[in-house]
Amino acid sequence: MKKTLGNPRLAIYPGTFDPITNGHTDLVTRASSLFDRVVVAVADNSTKGPSFSVGERVALARLALAGLPNVEVRGFESLLATFVEQIGAGVIIRGLRAVSDFEYEFQLASMNRHLIPQAETLFLTPAEEYSFISSSLLREIGRLGGNISGFVHPAVQQAMRQRWPKTLNDSNQQPEAEGGDHA
Repeated sequence: MKKTLGNPRLAIYPGTFDPITNGHTDLVTRASSLFDRVVVAVADNSTKGPSFSVGERVALARLALAGLPNVEVRGFESLLATFVEQIGAGVIIRGLRAVSDFEYEFQLASMNRHLIPQAETLFLTPAEEYSFISSSLLREIGRLGGNISGFVHPAVQQAMRQRWPKTLNDSNQQPEAEGGDHA
């Protein structure tokens, strides 16, 4: 039996994007030059305990990607396989920052090959200056008042400042040592 392929000119880039980083934006920009249309699929994955709601993440991604006319940002709550079938995508974009990402991404691609046989997985790497950026790392830096301006779109930086307005840098308090006071 011959498998039915999705549209090879329509790619989907799924993720939680909590928040979207310049590394994500770099990959979407690269993908937008390869495909007629790219759908950035923002997963409503409550098991990861996102800092921003799916609606906020979609809005921030739309701001960060506004200059790319063939890119659409959509939230989804279903299994990725279901969403890929609904939109008819033929390619799933996945990012690889380092060799350490490969084992997980290879496992995910293999599972997707079984669940979504009509779509192929394409791995892209970000520009070197973004290869160390992760959303979780930036959330931690943002919570602690660090400078994230070189790693996210200005709208994302503003949203993060609003989310975590009280930081160690904004107060005169000194951090407490772990485990309480020690003599």
